[in-house]
Amino acid sequence: MPRILVVDDDEQVRTMLRMTLEAAGYDADEAEDGRQAIRSQREKPADLVITDLIMPEKEGLETIMDLRREWPETKIIAISGGGRLVPTDFLWHARRLGASEVFQKPIDRKKLLGAVSSLIGSGDPNAPADGWLKR
Repeated sequence: MPRILVVDDDEQVRTMLRMTLEAAGYDADEAEDGRQAIRSQREKPADLVITDLIMPEKEGLETIMDLRREWPETKIIAISGGGRLVPTDFLWHARRLGASEVFQKPIDRKKLLGAVSSLIGSGDPNAPADGWLKR
């Protein structure tokens, strides 16, 4: 079963993404920032990392660069609400640094699961999800 690591400093977002991915048949773990994500990747590498871009400690763009350097085969999806800035600017930089896909929050659940499936296989894009994810 493909393994996915969800990285976001917002616990509610992390949990919702993890639960959505697990309902779609993926093995999903969580990390609250880039430092924890890199530690987790070293201990148990994920096939796909979904990372927020604006986080304290180690932000997403730096995390993407580290992932690309150490695990070039790992797929990456970058997500961002943009904070006080325009999220598309951050997402553009994430794509340039090696993110396979990018999504602006709030995330469309079906599009996210479709992207996950196209990147690592398996999964059901019609899996149920509640909360902030669009239906």
